[in-house]
Formats: sequence, structure tokens, C-alpha cells
Amino acid sequence: MFVRKPAVSGLFYPANAEDLSETVSRYIATSPSFDHSPKAIIAPHAGYVYSGAIAGVAYSALHNSAKRISKVVLLGPSHRVGFRGIAAPSSDAFSTPLGAIAIDADNLVKLASLPQVVTLDSAHAQEHSLEVHLPFLQQCLDCFELTPLVIGDADAELVAEVLELLWGGDETLIVISTDLSHYHDYSTALEIDAATTRKILAFQYDLTGDRACGCRGVNGLLLLAGRKGMHISCLAQANSGDTAGDKARVVGYASYALY
Repeated sequence: MFVRKPAVSGLFYPANAEDLSETVSRYIATSPSFDHSPKAIIAPHAGYVYSGAIAGVAYSALHNSAKRISKVVLLGPSHRVGFRGIAAPSSDAFSTPLGAIAIDADNLVKLASLPQVVTLDSAHAQEHSLEVHLPFLQQCLDCFELTPLVIGDADAELVAEVLELLWGGDETLIVISTDLSHYHDYSTALEIDAATTRKILAFQYDLTGDRACGCRGVNGLLLLAGRKGMHISCLAQANSGDTAGDKARVVGYASYALY
């Protein structure tokens, strides 16, 4: 069995399984309740000390639907490898200190019909934008299969086509990974990120990389969700100046739920 091993364990999150479980549980347990059952969430992917609390709010919103979820479609941006399209892995599983997660082979077969989806393990090997979400999913869900997809150069329509194909029913959760603005001073970041959230809440699918590094995944989800008449809520928003960094050069984070 070919297993994609963790690349940022001990860097972005604790390498020890007990410490990791306790950390993730704390982020989720201290988050406010959410009355709806999200079909999709958007959450950040920085090191846990910076964005873990914001991600935890998104995952705590699954408390009403977690028992029903058996499939997770996880999309995030490529930070290290440039390519056209959307990259699927050839792995049989992805692992974290909390254990292995089986890859959804049926979904990979479906994706083979789409020309924008390529098999590219190099896009997954060192990519943190998906990996940091896995312990949260493992802590929240009982048993699930994963469809991990790294987005390269792909517009909103191409991403939306992938999401539509894998949309499924109540058993399927969509997770989009993104941070917001990068390396502005604190007050500038607040203005930029507030404007980004207004666009997201209005289902405007024209975000650019300077507003959200995972803009392609967010845009594709917003395009499809708008067509489906869904609702969206911003669950939490902050930046690294609020969590674990100085206020001179901050990175923005937010969590959203679509239902």
C-alpha cells in the first residue's frame, strides 16, 4: 500500500499523537456552537499556533452532522509545485500521527473522466494546505474516506465541475483550504480581509491570490454554491497578530460554513 506520509508534522502541528489529539480537541471544544449542518466549510491552513483556533471553529460546526459524514473532499492550493489543473494522488492513504486515512478510490475513478484532473504525487508530497486539516477531520469524524486534491492553475468553472461531480449527499463534506491576505500591517490586513469576507458572503467568485491563497478553491465553491442557492456564514475571523505573531506583518484567517 502506498501511503503519503506527513510532511509538516512537528512543524505546523504536534508530532506526538497524544499532544496532537489534545490540541485539536481543545480548539474544537472551545469554539461556539452552530445550529446548521454544513455541506461545506472553508478554513485556514497555517501552523496551529497561528490559525488552529480559527480552523477549530469550522470543525466544531460539524457537531450536528459528523455521524453522517463518510466522505470528505478536501481541496487546497499548491504552494510548492506549479502545474495546470487539479492534482489527485496515486496514494492509497494519507497518514498523520493520528493514523492513516483511506483514499476514496471510487471518487478517483470518477475524476478520471475530467481532463482538468491529473495524477501528480509531487504536488501532494510536501503540500501543507491539505495536511493540516487531516487531524481535525480525524478528531471530528468517526470513519471516512478522503479525496485530497491540490489545485494548480484552474479557474472557478473547472473547480466547480469537480465539486459538482463529487457533491454527493449528506455523507459527503466539502472542505476548502485557504488563508486570507499575507504580510500586511495589522490595520491594513483588517480592511483587506473584511472586504474579502464581504465578497465571500455575497458569493462573488472573483477572489485573487492577494486576497486568499486558496482563491481558486473558494471561487469554485462559491460559484457552485450560488447556483445551488446555498447559504453561507462567517464563523470566525482573525489574523496572526491576534493569535501568535506581531502586528507588523500578519496573515489573515477566517472560517466559513455553507449549508
